[in-house]
Amino acid sequence: MIKYEYVNDAGRKLAEKIKREIPEDDGSEAVTAIIFIGALGICVRKIQDLISDKYTDPAVVCVDSTGRWAIPVLSGHVGGANELARQVAMVTGGEAVITTQSDNNNLWALDTLARDYGWTQQKLKRLQMNKVISTFVNLKSTALILEWEDEGTQHLESTCPDHVKVFHSMGDYNYWSKRNPSSTFELLIIVSPKKYPTLAVPSIQYYPLCLHLGVGCQKDAPVEIAEQLINELQIAGFATESIATIGTIELKKDEALLARLCEMIPWAEQKIYTAEELSKVKIPNPSQKVFEVTGCYGVAEASAKAPNRQGVLVVEKVKGNIAIDGKISHYTYALAQDKQMQRQGHIEIVGAGPGDPELVSVRGRKFLEKADLILYAGSLVPRELTFCAKHGATVRSSANMDLEEQFALMKKFYDRGKLVVRLHTGDPCIYGAIQEQMAFFDEFGMDYHITPGISSFLAAAAELRSQFTIPERCQTIILTRGEGRTPMPDKEKLHMLAQHQSTMCIFLSASIVEDVQQQLLEGGYAPETPVAACYKLTWKDQRIYRGQLKDLVSIVKDNKLTLTTMIVVGDAIDNREGLSKLYDGTFTHLFRKGKKS
Repeated sequence: MIKYEYVNDAGRKLAEKIKREIPEDDGSEAVTAIIFIGALGICVRKIQDLISDKYTDPAVVCVDSTGRWAIPVLSGHVGGANELARQVAMVTGGEAVITTQSDNNNLWALDTLARDYGWTQQKLKRLQMNKVISTFVNLKSTALILEWEDEGTQHLESTCPDHVKVFHSMGDYNYWSKRNPSSTFELLIIVSPKKYPTLAVPSIQYYPLCLHLGVGCQKDAPVEIAEQLINELQIAGFATESIATIGTIELKKDEALLARLCEMIPWAEQKIYTAEELSKVKIPNPSQKVFEVTGCYGVAEASAKAPNRQGVLVVEKVKGNIAIDGKISHYTYALAQDKQMQRQGHIEIVGAGPGDPELVSVRGRKFLEKADLILYAGSLVPRELTFCAKHGATVRSSANMDLEEQFALMKKFYDRGKLVVRLHTGDPCIYGAIQEQMAFFDEFGMDYHITPGISSFLAAAAELRSQFTIPERCQTIILTRGEGRTPMPDKEKLHMLAQHQSTMCIFLSASIVEDVQQQLLEGGYAPETPVAACYKLTWKDQRIYRGQLKDLVSIVKDNKLTLTTMIVVGDAIDNREGLSKLYDGTFTHLFRKGKKS
């Protein structure tokens, strides 16, 4: 919760202004941030009793009564005062005065990375942590070892400073170090579910929560098993800091051993499964004997895989025992690792946007910059979009490839653990022909994802400076195509869709413009209905021709417009009539407190 303090009426008015833009209540009764409006000296004297520890102090921002300066005074990047100061400055039109070195140099805040990305962090003493941070912010040579891939590691890799070299495994780092003995690193930053306790170079390790521990045991198993089990996992090289869940069967939910494991790994979530749930999990080592006792074929392996059915067992069922006072007790355990975030081959289908390289999404651009293979639709996507490819990347046009050739090339890179970007024009979901490719990916169990793009129909609206929906007249946009080599369903013939009198954006139909015009007129559009033929939208050689529907054929043919032409028809083109309810004086925004729309 944000608390506001001020010393005069000007401060009160500024506080009210800031409150309207920055939510002050996060649902917590505890004060996590203070915005003080007044002189910096008064602020410092008032917060003396709050200063205790950088990891627990509240964020304090001092703002002068004119709103010109927003100064983080306490708990800059750890407590969020730096970011809060930036938000305040945007509201007041002032400037945030940031003095944190890592923030000013756009360097990672090593002491908050774990919190920001949901990882756990190696416990370092205060002096050790300060040494690590000092080495990093002073731009000493640093190795970044990423043995895991998630949002956090993707961010680190895409924002890597010049003094940091990236390795994708400890093996790669060791190999490079042997080949380059004269080039040494002064710091290692490691993100991995594995633990590297003895390193010659100062280091900090982050542990993604990606491991799942499954446990089985005999009745009343001694709690001493917990320490032995964890020790065995550590000897195997796995970090208990990466354990996200501890699971077992409902039959064992009250075992003291389970409670002890949860005490020793408090960040892990306890998972209790029924025998029916576990029996549905496919495991490599099923046991008929276990089934007779529990109703499932394996407690440890099934409990480990249950949180993520696509996960991989990195430790298959281990049978262990412990002797206490002459009595031997038995237990089993298994460890699974999330699959979707392992470093492996990946295919990203990226929407290129309408053509202008600057209109690809930020996420799409990042994929293009780090792809090992870019396979782009050369007949529709400008080659300029691939100019951001990294050194050594393979860039190929698919214009002269059939589907099998395209897939073979992508799979070749995928099987080597590489990143493949399949670059499609506009947004891939609109006439992108990705369905057939995804069928291949699914058949071979390949990992893929889609990054959406800006469709050419949106570019058409922008270039025509038109809003394609008109209040009380047209609230629907139809995206379709004329009937060429690909037949149209009977209910989607152009003359049927034209009856709606909506704004219609017609793709891939310049070659059959006579039929398009005829069907639109037949469906009910008036001959004088505005039309636009948009050729190569946002490309360097873009051309747009406006007119009326009765002249559509001549517009297209006289200007020799071809495949990359979108036809737009409807009264929304160039319309400036009609008032949105958004600007109606009686309309009230939903977010205004105490009022209803």
